[in-house]
Amino acid sequence: MAEDVETAETTDAGARPAARPGGRNARVRSQILAATTELVARNGVAGLRYEEIAELAGVNKNSVYRNWPDRAELVSDALLRYAEDSSPLHDSGDLRRDLVDFLMVLSERSSSSIGRALLQAGVAAPGNTDLDEAVRSVFDRRLATVRRRFDSAVEKGEIPPVDSYFVTELLSGPVYLYLIRRRDPFTREVAEKTVDVVLAGLNATAP
Repeated sequence: MAEDVETAETTDAGARPAARPGGRNARVRSQILAATTELVARNGVAGLRYEEIAELAGVNKNSVYRNWPDRAELVSDALLRYAEDSSPLHDSGDLRRDLVDFLMVLSERSSSSIGRALLQAGVAAPGNTDLDEAVRSVFDRRLATVRRRFDSAVEKGEIPPVDSYFVTELLSGPVYLYLIRRRDPFTREVAEKTVDVVLAGLNATAP
């Protein structure tokens, strides 16, 4: 039987319940977000239906509507949740190795069904302002850790001052190109070459 989310309190009749932090409502919301991400990966954003989300999440359809009356907001929250740990970047003290590892993880996650759905959402987003903002937020959050790593490297003197956003785009671009072309796999050798070219360019053009 579908599980409802009637765990929050209301102050006025007909008012939207205020979600309690943690507990059953948090668990139901998590199930809904996970189901939404899976369905977006399976069918894309355009074919997303609340009935299917509720069935997959094992909750009442009203629970989905109550928590996310706006579909774009639901997709945004689901994708942002997915992006939180989709491409971690560790600071081992070796910038080259850290960047190569990041590109490999980025390639793996972007090649997944969810990653491909995210790219599809990016293509569809320009016609939908809310979805466009959601997709932008996902990619910005995913790449924010790389920019922070560059900023840290600059502070430590590993590389000269750089436009961390621009350099991050240079690094991640080949990953998406390989994914879109689907001709050759994005191997570690390719990741190493990409990082080496970018780092060499930074040092060569340093003031």
